Amino acid sequence: MKVVISGASSGIGLALARHFLERGATVAAFARRGELLQQLSTQFPGKVFPYALDVRDATAIVAAAHDFMTRVGTPDIVIANAGVSIGTLTRHAEDNDVFRHVMDINVLGAVQTFQPFIDKMRAAGSGRLVGIASVAGFRGLPGAGAYSASKAALISYMESLRLEMHGSGVKVVTICPGYIRTPMTDINTYPMPFMLEVDDAAHRFARVIERGSSFTVEPWQMGLVGRVMKLMPNWLYDRLFAKAPHKSRAQH
Repeated sequence: MKVVISGASSGIGLALARHFLERGATVAAFARRGELLQQLSTQFPGKVFPYALDVRDATAIVAAAHDFMTRVGTPDIVIANAGVSIGTLTRHAEDNDVFRHVMDINVLGAVQTFQPFIDKMRAAGSGRLVGIASVAGFRGLPGAGAYSASKAALISYMESLRLEMHGSGVKVVTICPGYIRTPMTDINTYPMPFMLEVDDAAHRFARVIERGSSFTVEPWQMGLVGRVMKLMPNWLYDRLFAKAPHKSRAQH
């Protein structure tokens, strides 16, 4: 099995890389921190192709994709996992750049991760394109305008992509995690219900990918919470969540 994973140096991406590597896969690992990718490569000799790049850099991704496919072949699975979560407040003009940064990585980064592989996968008539979204994309949350908007956009983008790939043999899979214990959530100071350990999450995600499910929330309890949130009338949602605790803004 050949797998491409962005954001593979830590958190969910690293856990997914390890999961597939331990089962004999060859993994193209994309991330900005090359030294961490080299550590992963050392642990799994000959099985990891490390590419130190930023998913905002389409040229770098195309070059890495070409190199990997030339050396190994068309991937079976491409996982757009790279993402950032930064607190934002629209009233602060200095947060405009933060909004742009989050959207560029969480949305355009996914688009650019998939693009170089799509034609080859369509020609093969098989494979999985996987987007790691979030239940935060179901409704807007205070202090998380950029993150919630980016994940809502990613969910819609993945649905568009699924329709575009219909009949090609390539499955498009959207996974919306709840809270996963990673460096991203370690800095949160508010309660995080139904928290999953990252290795457990990776195992669950891999099963979803294998099934080719079009849309899944993990864990299932957060799926119920998300469904209730989506069905709430605005007056009730506003009353319950307007003062909800949230991630601190970035330091400028």
